[in-house]
Amino acid sequence: MVSIAPLTPADRDEWIALWRGYLSFYETALADDVTESTFERLVAGEDMHGAIARDDAGRAIGIVHWLTHSATWSTTPYCYLEDLFVAPQTRGLGAGGSLIEYVRAWAETNGCHKVYWLTHERNTVARALYNRVATQSGFVHYEIRF
Repeated sequence: MVSIAPLTPADRDEWIALWRGYLSFYETALADDVTESTFERLVAGEDMHGAIARDDAGRAIGIVHWLTHSATWSTTPYCYLEDLFVAPQTRGLGAGGSLIEYVRAWAETNGCHKVYWLTHERNTVARALYNRVATQSGFVHYEIRF
């Protein structure tokens, strides 16, 4: 059984281990001050939110982060699920689906119009889950980095 709870300051070390696993999966690295700022903002729960998944033994096995923003196509905000990661050795226990459901329920309770997210096209394992719990929009993502 997987349990999901909002991130707290006490989760810091376990969150960092999972965060580093997530960054490694996407073959990227961030400066320590960015990681620290991210955790502080997630715990504050004002502009960004975070939750942690734990297995039956209480071990941290996954994380999810999300934020809301105004939208031109709705009178209520959209919820953007920005980061989702489950430790590779614990995949298949239902943590990914539980984390998505946690965000979905939070968004519904908080009056959001929808939840949406992006993933890399090569992320086939996660995409199999996403195809079960959501509808692929068909949009192609572009960005300009600074």
